[in-house]
Amino acid sequence: MTATLTVRPFEARDRDALRALWAGVFPDDPPWNAPEVMIESKLKVQPELLLVGEVAGAMVGAVMAGYDGVRGWIYHLAVAPAWRRRGFATQLVRAAESGLRALACPKVNIQIRAGNSEVIAFYRRLGFEIEERVSMGRRF
Repeated sequence: MTATLTVRPFEARDRDALRALWAGVFPDDPPWNAPEVMIESKLKVQPELLLVGEVAGAMVGAVMAGYDGVRGWIYHLAVAPAWRRRGFATQLVRAAESGLRALACPKVNIQIRAGNSEVIAFYRRLGFEIEERVSMGRRF
């Protein structure tokens, strides 16, 4: 039997499941990317772009997107290991893109750690291209 993924905006009842999903998929994330921190931050800005994916009512994936008026971003795409290789990550990315398009976003960016070749290959299959840029940041 093929499982069907339902993608919808995050709801308060999803908090514990999303926290557990991100903690499991991103165990080495720095403290500023702690699931609770990210959830709280996202709920303050474009909360409709925090999306969860469910199979039979159980959360199996999630993604965040955002639009700053110039370009969009996709962040923290996650699918639980037991549910991978079923097209769910693609569905979540496409749902995030749809949300960005609804805001008239003309371009979407992602940042991937340079050594994460599997994720780079995944996004290439979805039509993303590597752009020669230097990513810089500064913590406040």
